[in-house]
Amino acid sequence: MLYYLFEYLNANYDFPGLRLFQYITFRTSLAIIISLIITTVFGRSIINYLQKMQVGETVRNLGLEGQMQKAGTPTMGGIMILLGILVPTLLLANLSNIYVLLMIITTVWMGVIGFVDDYIKVFRKNKEGLAGRFKIVGQVGLALIIGWTMYFNPNIVVRQTVDESGITNKTAPMVLRQKGESFYYTQDVKSTLTNVPFYKNNEFDYAKVLKFLGDGYEKYSVFVFLFFVVIIVTAVSNGANITDGIDGLATGTSAIIGITLGLLAYVSGNTVIADYLNIMYIPNSGELMIFAGAFVGACVGFLWYNSYPAQVFMGDTGSLAIGGIIAAFAIMIRKELLIPVLCGVFLIENLSVIIQVSYFKYTKKRFGEGKRVFLMSPLHHHYQKKGYHEAKIVTRFWIIGILLAIITIITLKLR
Repeated sequence: MLYYLFEYLNANYDFPGLRLFQYITFRTSLAIIISLIITTVFGRSIINYLQKMQVGETVRNLGLEGQMQKAGTPTMGGIMILLGILVPTLLLANLSNIYVLLMIITTVWMGVIGFVDDYIKVFRKNKEGLAGRFKIVGQVGLALIIGWTMYFNPNIVVRQTVDESGITNKTAPMVLRQKGESFYYTQDVKSTLTNVPFYKNNEFDYAKVLKFLGDGYEKYSVFVFLFFVVIIVTAVSNGANITDGIDGLATGTSAIIGITLGLLAYVSGNTVIADYLNIMYIPNSGELMIFAGAFVGACVGFLWYNSYPAQVFMGDTGSLAIGGIIAAFAIMIRKELLIPVLCGVFLIENLSVIIQVSYFKYTKKRFGEGKRVFLMSPLHHHYQKKGYHEAKIVTRFWIIGILLAIITIITLKLR
């Protein structure tokens, strides 16, 4: 909203400083500041209100040190994160940008699913919350909206090198570029290309998965793309939800991921930097930097109250939304296949649960007695059982998250 106001003022009045709102970096900085103010300053009032409404966490006794002391701590604090993301985005971002609109839809959609889950747990006194099948339906529904829009919306394109005889989009102009002594043409086209780590050309085409079908296989590529999007959205959303088990773990890890995705969005949406770094240029995706700034600010601001000992928990309202946001953001800047590296903490937490449950069921069926790989899952609880203080576990997971973020950026330059 402020974006449009300053655009109008800049177009009609000659006043110093009005052009600042044209710069993504300036609006991103403001988004971070506003988000931090919402989550830290107004966050205290939200926590007090949650306490007044007796929205307290119900804790099962799992034999973890200090666990029962957390009983009654306000939950559903994810509302703070959602406000910290949505308010700066609505104020500062270009709301006609399709990427920004999709991210707002993702935030609200996943936030509502998480809120309903928390509401059932807290007010209906049902520890199971929203049935798993309904969560999956919600996640898959969002994934289909994102995937379908990404595939068919005419405003979502990438800039690719083309030859004069192979014009893909007859309405888009061909631009002559020079690299060294050679010349080539580029054009903004609809494409199923995405980035993939640890691969020579650093690009993967979803359409070519069906190449074995012969001529005309491209028309079925939408199904491959939608399948990948569904898997990514559900996996990352649930991974963030599982990681949210000890004070500050999911919040801090998500902030690190958000910073990385924001940087990738900026370079992917800047034609000069993208060309210099030799990575895929995605027109208009740079606007996602404002959303990323609000996301990081919300996570860091929430961490003010969520760090050990936590004064509030985000609940599924926050964790499901965070996971969905990360997945959707990565898909939009075509870095979704980097998620196993960038979201390695989420991945290992997810895998620890899958391994634990699968091995227990297997050994119980075969030997009559279930055995465990870990002392307890998810993995952070395993280290708690080994006697590590949760603050140390969180700090070390953050360090791992930073290393994975660096590796993610490095993989983009591997050729």
